Amino acid sequence: MAPLADNSEFAWTDLDQRAVDTARVLAADAVEKVGNGHPGTAISLAPAAYLLFQQHLRHDPSDPAWIGRDRFVLSPGHTSLTLYLQLFLSGYGLELEDLQALRTWGAKTPGHPEYGHTAGVEITTGPLGQGLASAVGFAYAQRRMRGMFDADAAAGTSPFDHTVWVIASDGDLQEGVTSEASSLAGHQELGNLVVVYDENHISIEDDTDVAFTENVLGRYESYGWHTQRVDWTKTGNYVEDLAELDAALRAAKAETSRPSIISLRTVIGFPAPTKADTGGIHGSKLGGDEVAGLKKALGFDPEAHFAIDDEVLAHARSVQERGTQARAAWQEGFDAWSAANPENAALLARLESGELPAGWDENLPVFEPGKDVATRSASGKVINAVAGVLPELWGGSADLAGSNNTTIEGAPSFIPESRSTDSWKGNPYGRVLHFGIREHAAAAIVNGITLASPTRAYSGTFLIFSDYQRPAIRLSALMGVPSIYVWTHDSIGLGEDGPTHQPVEQLASLRAIPNLDVVRPADANEVSFAWKKILETTSNPAGIILSRQNLPVYDRSELGFGAASGTEKGAYVLADATANGEVVAPEVLLLATGSEVSLAIEAREALQAQGVPARVVSIPCLEWFNQQDAAYRESVLPAAVKARVSVEAGVAMGWRELVGDAGRIISLDHYGASADYKRLFTEFGITAEAVTAAALDSISAAK
Repeated sequence: MAPLADNSEFAWTDLDQRAVDTARVLAADAVEKVGNGHPGTAISLAPAAYLLFQQHLRHDPSDPAWIGRDRFVLSPGHTSLTLYLQLFLSGYGLELEDLQALRTWGAKTPGHPEYGHTAGVEITTGPLGQGLASAVGFAYAQRRMRGMFDADAAAGTSPFDHTVWVIASDGDLQEGVTSEASSLAGHQELGNLVVVYDENHISIEDDTDVAFTENVLGRYESYGWHTQRVDWTKTGNYVEDLAELDAALRAAKAETSRPSIISLRTVIGFPAPTKADTGGIHGSKLGGDEVAGLKKALGFDPEAHFAIDDEVLAHARSVQERGTQARAAWQEGFDAWSAANPENAALLARLESGELPAGWDENLPVFEPGKDVATRSASGKVINAVAGVLPELWGGSADLAGSNNTTIEGAPSFIPESRSTDSWKGNPYGRVLHFGIREHAAAAIVNGITLASPTRAYSGTFLIFSDYQRPAIRLSALMGVPSIYVWTHDSIGLGEDGPTHQPVEQLASLRAIPNLDVVRPADANEVSFAWKKILETTSNPAGIILSRQNLPVYDRSELGFGAASGTEKGAYVLADATANGEVVAPEVLLLATGSEVSLAIEAREALQAQGVPARVVSIPCLEWFNQQDAAYRESVLPAAVKARVSVEAGVAMGWRELVGDAGRIISLDHYGASADYKRLFTEFGITAEAVTAAALDSISAAK
């Protein structure tokens, strides 16, 4: 729910126009200086961006993290200057020298906006579509926060009400992820989301008519959005009618039952004399003559570079005063809420600090040995065991709730009440997410939720469909935000569904993403500690990878067995070598993850029956293991033991580094087949017998 609109009337002064025109020439100068970049949209969209930041966006440049602020997402990240120029004019800490350093080493103005690098940037946007898709998550987060903390407040009066503003481009609207996310936004009736679609009909290949001719507003109307068109070309001349755009923005904010999109028809690069409305101004510098022509058209000295009148800058930065006043007014309401809701205020303070409640992990379930449990089932039990003490935890699946075991039992769904079904009852403030069959949007929305709130959200799907999510996963890792991905059906162990659904290369490809924790627990108790570590980690995302089939729960009291808490170190001695009733030095190391750990355990028994002491090392997370000190890593994988075998039902890539030249790798370097999972493991040679034979072979090679 957006805050109630203020009653101020639209006003546009000569100083406002000069500020916009200054932004235009600064955009041209910045790209010209560095020699590359995207000046066109920053030039033509300067009036709309300025209007947003000066008259519509509730923000305080002196406090970019103010929780009561509106959020602004620039989805076409290539036009980063569109945002940087408003941050400069508004007083977020960017100065002329930062604009002069555009796209250079160490600058606050990188080629695409980067979260955590530049004050005022809410999200890293580069791959088109991700910004708009994640902005839907921003809107989810606002509604969930309101529901957690101030559900009974009258519409538009809560300190947790704010608007999510987005600028999107033709390119954003062509990307499939925006279709997925926008469909969900309409379904969710997200009245706190406003998108300004810069319809300029130009992309790198020039006129978008070569590939993009659909009725965008018609599509969004079918999604359930409120749609408006502002066409600055409608008279036959190009007229930047700011009053008309202002009225559209006000109408969009007043529409609280649907998300809103405004199609703003612009001419890219206007008023550049020869390159406006061409692909030539989209992604390259204008050239000296064109820059001079632009400056002349706007009444600027063509010989002056990076020039701005003090009066113009002071006028633009007066938005700081309005922001401070808005924050002060908000603070009064927030203080009143805090006084009336001390328990919720304490909860909010905890969430904002990033701390988990004392003793929360005492709720983690302990699974008794003797009964086989699928790790996906164990994960569901963990989620439900901690949900009561972690109200910040919420999530759901891409139409796979029953398979992923992601549902918080007894919690309402996060949907308008009118969308409730016989199977799922909910309300706008619910806790169980339903993404439908939209895996990419699910990941992007979780990123947005995580960026826009101190809650912890997760999305679930089959591991094979992580391929559909990869751009969003990569962005979460790049930004260092703790999104959580639940991936089940982790190998050929899913069986009869066959090779289209059986992951082979996914584990290796996910491990190749820097700053992503890839966690594949071996038994139910490893699942508990995996979730513990994931929830305690706030600096990067994680994916927990879970089995369809039942797996043994290990008896940790047996001689040589290690505690499941070792999971948190990424790798640990699950079952050490033993002989004559005592732990002995291993002759061979058996390394495994997930369901294949059970094969290593069986092989250990067979080897030790032959007088070969064998250690089983469970490696649920290589990333966590690599963070441990050298002494710990040596204690688990002693360098003196050259005989090693790895076993994982995926490609061999990545294991040679751990097993060494004398080591042997049991892997799956081809696609699977449709059959019972036990038959598949046997047919493809991923068995305890194969591990045993490989161990003996490695021992021979190591001598």
